[in-house]
Amino acid sequence: MKSICIKTNNDTLLAYLLNELHLCDLQDVCFSQNQFKHYNNIIIHYTGNNSDTFIHRIADILSYMVIDELEEFFLKDSISQNYFYFDSIERKKILQVCFDICSDDFTHYFDKKFSYLTEQFYLYLKEHNSIILTGFIYFRLKSYFSILDEIVDNAVNQFMIEKEYLEFVSLLKLYINSQPSNTDILHLIYLKNNYILLDNNMNQIDIQEYFFDAKYLSDITFSNNDYLLNALLNLLPKKLYIHLIENSIDEFLNTLILIFENHIDLCTDCTICQLYRHTSNKSELKS
Repeated sequence: MKSICIKTNNDTLLAYLLNELHLCDLQDVCFSQNQFKHYNNIIIHYTGNNSDTFIHRIADILSYMVIDELEEFFLKDSISQNYFYFDSIERKKILQVCFDICSDDFTHYFDKKFSYLTEQFYLYLKEHNSIILTGFIYFRLKSYFSILDEIVDNAVNQFMIEKEYLEFVSLLKLYINSQPSNTDILHLIYLKNNYILLDNNMNQIDIQEYFFDAKYLSDITFSNNDYLLNALLNLLPKKLYIHLIENSIDEFLNTLILIFENHIDLCTDCTICQLYRHTSNKSELKS
């Protein structure tokens, strides 16, 4: 027979463990909850012949408990400890980015965390009949906390990039709204990262000549699209018609829409769109 005593005073964890044990599909298991001097104890008895499977199952339950019930607190604590200079609103945004990272790369991060946790719980419970959850988690799961710190660091990097991007867009919007338009109408023929810029008479504009009079300097770069952005900031059209030859909007076009707002009209099927869709190919759509 194998018995395991789990000690904790956290009511949420107690409820979680009791519920999971009720749902546990292992045979030959009985358990009880008792209040002793320092801890609430959950005592689990296994009377079957496969104690290794039993220990693995309890290790799984404890690992899920850490991830489901404690991980958000640990992430918040890591953000507060390592990035205390962010205000409360920024810390909440960073926490949300942490959730997004875990969700976007769920298999990688979950497997990495879960496999480590189950191994540590299993190895300990194989040699011990009693475990104090708080002490075990904080003193024996250092690699788990390192994984969480990695997630937080990545989240902060993403948050800072997004913050700089929004500040960049805001500054350019301010510039546009404070300057008179230099051009009535421009047409942008856009095919992914290939494009041509036309004036109202359908004459092609050489956008590279405007790069030497750059209106923005930033660590944010759109590669060849920098030429186009600076040309538009110099020309400042009252209306910019963007002809989507492939009917798709990429990251750069989203940025143009944010910057120029109501100056932009998107078009997918006018005569100009049809002309370039049928007569042009990618190699011909070059700046």
